[in-house]
Amino acid sequence: MSNTEITSTHAAHAPHPRRWPILGLLGLAQLMLILDITVVAIALPHMGAELDLDRAALTWVVSGYALTFGSLMLLGGRAADLYGAKRIVLAGLALFTAASLAAGLATGAPLLLTARIAQGAGAALLSPAALSVVVRLFDGEERNRALGIWSALGGGGAALGVLLGGLITAGPGWVWVFFVNVPVGLTVLVALVRMLPDLPRAATGSLDVLGAALVAAATGALIYALIRVGDHGWLNTISLVLFAAAVAAYAAFVAWERRTSAPLMDLRLLGRQPVVAGLFVITVATALMVGVFFLGSFYLQNHQDHGPLMTGMLFLPVALATMAAAMGAGRVIGRLGARVPAVVALGVAAAGFLVPVLWSGTAAMVIGVSIAAAGLGALFVVASATALGSVAPHEAGVTSGIVSTFHEFGASAGAAAVSSAAAAGIAAHTGTTAAAAGFDDAFLVATGVATAAAVITMWLIPSRGA
Repeated sequence: MSNTEITSTHAAHAPHPRRWPILGLLGLAQLMLILDITVVAIALPHMGAELDLDRAALTWVVSGYALTFGSLMLLGGRAADLYGAKRIVLAGLALFTAASLAAGLATGAPLLLTARIAQGAGAALLSPAALSVVVRLFDGEERNRALGIWSALGGGGAALGVLLGGLITAGPGWVWVFFVNVPVGLTVLVALVRMLPDLPRAATGSLDVLGAALVAAATGALIYALIRVGDHGWLNTISLVLFAAAVAAYAAFVAWERRTSAPLMDLRLLGRQPVVAGLFVITVATALMVGVFFLGSFYLQNHQDHGPLMTGMLFLPVALATMAAAMGAGRVIGRLGARVPAVVALGVAAAGFLVPVLWSGTAAMVIGVSIAAAGLGALFVVASATALGSVAPHEAGVTSGIVSTFHEFGASAGAAAVSSAAAAGIAAHTGTTAAAAGFDDAFLVATGVATAAAVITMWLIPSRGA
């Protein structure tokens, strides 16, 4: 059997009769987590004006959530294996919903930032545990389709967040970017309590607290370093110290995992070619997706003078293209394997990135970003299916946590890389065309990354018959 054929040899029970409604509920919960990044980003100016937040506080409204979310997901995935996925899903959703209420009620920076960190912790529990449920409830071709829907919600959610952020901020006000999570979260929570099965615990033993602390510290340092790079450049002293600290903490984590009797994760997972290939693809896909959203929204608002609401509406075709491509990829990957869809998806993304370089204006930007997003939407399915397609039940949670962690790495790296590339391009040009030249440079960098990734993917992902 191919390493990338998404079939399972370990499903010893009949499919759960409510697996599709459960997928819908888990997908809706995951959509809230994704929306909470871009929706909040659009609302930041109004939030800052009403609460009198300075630039540093506004930065931490976004970064605090991203840091906590990214650094704790491996812990959330392992907790799902040890204590039961249902318990961790419900705990994460309850924490996220309560923290959303607190964020909406905040009257100043301390409560708002605390609530955002609590939201990130809830998301870190919920996201990998929910994905592990999907992997365990579905098998074979159905798993491909389920992962396609999951990826469509994740990829399309980021684009929908731009639209919803504009609508909510221009309508009922910024507090509703948080309050809207409360009724949705409570409804999903009640439904999941009744419908989500008590899947057998996939692993035994105790939680590796020291390993969890080391990997959380390493991941947090790395993500924060990447966040700082976007504002201060790659050679900033503090960023370099953070990169060094991340490397040291990861080294300590590996050393500890090799000696402890109850490791947080089996390091041999990272030696499996399908897992390595999936992690590479998810990192590249997320980096490019975040990069293109960053560039597209910044171009439309700052260079074409569109307001946040109009920018959100212009991102609607981007969201639809992402979702359609992801669901389509979920239907074909079982027949073609992972390599061909990955290479084609990266080729489509590269072509989309070139459109705003060759033509200027709002229409060219929307068309190009939509084409690129379609390719990247399909790529998310390839990544998830490749990394998770052949894992055993006792590995589902921790592997989902690893995949989710690399998703955050890609998001942080993508924002840092494209902002640096665009800034360098703008600094190199003068006059009315300065900003356009900077965007061209950044899109050319994205084209080069997608092309190089396609070549690497052809080597890294085994062919269907291998």
